[in-house]
Amino acid sequence: MEEVEVAPPRAHEVRIKILCTSICHTDITFWRQEGIHPSIFGHEAVGVVESVGEHVREVAVGDMVVPVFTAQCSECPDCLSDRSNLCSKLPNVPGSMPRDGTTRFSFASTGEPIRHFISVSSFTEYTVVDVTHVVKFDAAFPPEMACLLSCGVSTGVGAAWKVAAVEPGSNVAVFGLGAVGLAVAQGARMRGAKRIIGVDLNPDKFEIGKRLGITDFINPNDTGGKTVSQVIKEMTGGGADYCFECIGSTSAMAEAFQSSRMGWGKTILLGVVGNATPIGIPSHDIIRGRSVIGSLFGGIKPKNDIPMLAQKYLDKVIISIEQDFAWFYIHSPSHILILQI
Repeated sequence: MEEVEVAPPRAHEVRIKILCTSICHTDITFWRQEGIHPSIFGHEAVGVVESVGEHVREVAVGDMVVPVFTAQCSECPDCLSDRSNLCSKLPNVPGSMPRDGTTRFSFASTGEPIRHFISVSSFTEYTVVDVTHVVKFDAAFPPEMACLLSCGVSTGVGAAWKVAAVEPGSNVAVFGLGAVGLAVAQGARMRGAKRIIGVDLNPDKFEIGKRLGITDFINPNDTGGKTVSQVIKEMTGGGADYCFECIGSTSAMAEAFQSSRMGWGKTILLGVVGNATPIGIPSHDIIRGRSVIGSLFGGIKPKNDIPMLAQKYLDKVIISIEQDFAWFYIHSPSHILILQI
């Protein structure tokens, strides 16, 4: 725990008092990398607006908001297109604020600057984010659920709903049943998938997953010597129509691809890999109709789509299993968590 200075927001910026933040595996992936320390990690959170800079109109002091790692300026060609959720006007600038490349964090003892993390940095009592990275919520919405909508749940549901556009009656395989994978299962169920196969090393995940749409479970350590792709092909009569990789493992990505159906199978990659390791996919399988697509934040346009997902939670279309998720609440009045190597 370190005491830091959090500077006031500049133009187009918002300073947020964090109410609730959770750990996403992406935080751990980046924490392990060299060259990005000291940084304040965390990107899945909810908070209350403490102050705003000039030209901020869409939120005000006291509003409950979720910060998100993808911007939506609503002006650039990407934000105006249904084909992308990657803002080209304000792309993510590693370690700093997107508009001026500077930081709002520094050590209280030395004044040494501290890096931001993917435009959010939520493992802190206060953070500063650009207004394009903020989504306003109704103050009555449960903050612990709003927290999950800022990354994990939105990423998974969005991948099934927007990126894959899962069709009714489809066979779906989900590799990795963490928060994102379980959210994919919900999204696939909402889209009318007939069979949703969960793949995970933890057998307890099946009981959790069944409440969210998982119909079958495969433990890779309990397949009788067969590969997971062989088992899925046997279960589905040729392979899953849609395979989602939610782990961040290149070997799992390749196995997910091999589990997809020849002719039209689609593999959606959601897991973040901490290095540049290539994925081994035979070229002749690609030209036989299979495809692979990446999914950042589930194709979600935050300001448009997260309020809709929040309403689906209130309407009980998206199921809450709060006891199966963990949150980290900020209690200390004057200290924050910085991960350093």
